[in-house]
Amino acid sequence: MDRTEIGKIVNAVGMKGEVKVISYSDDADRFEMLDYVYVDGERHEIENVRYKDSTVILKLSGICDRTAAEKSKNRIIMIEEEQLPELEEGQYYIKDIIGYEVTDESGDHIGCLEEVIKNSAQDIYRIRTEGGRDILVPGVGEFILEIDSKHETIKVRMMEGLREL
Repeated sequence: MDRTEIGKIVNAVGMKGEVKVISYSDDADRFEMLDYVYVDGERHEIENVRYKDSTVILKLSGICDRTAAEKSKNRIIMIEEEQLPELEEGQYYIKDIIGYEVTDESGDHIGCLEEVIKNSAQDIYRIRTEGGRDILVPGVGEFILEIDSKHETIKVRMMEGLREL
């Protein structure tokens, strides 16, 4: 059964076993649409969802007190592939674009997308060049110009000095 990462537990909240989660989803209400998630391969029913600023606070079955919540810190939250919502035209899942070839505005080959780093400000696209170096590109419209799922390519605008990294 394939699973997809949708967040990371970063801390315990209160005394009743709630956990603070950094969500990897662009949909702020994503966790409200789920009945259960997996933490370290173990299924947990979602008993409650609430929000504090940009983080999600979850109460999960089997995590009944602060001690259990603290033991869950730094663990990844996953869901089954069939729990993923259908995407609209022009949208994509990060897991699907890893490995895409990356070119610049002129069509020159830069490398291959290795990873999308989830950052609090914006995503960072890590591109591995043919020479084995990494280039980091902010995952915003100013720099990520086009993602073509049909041809499995990404067109980016390079910032001054990035090729020298």
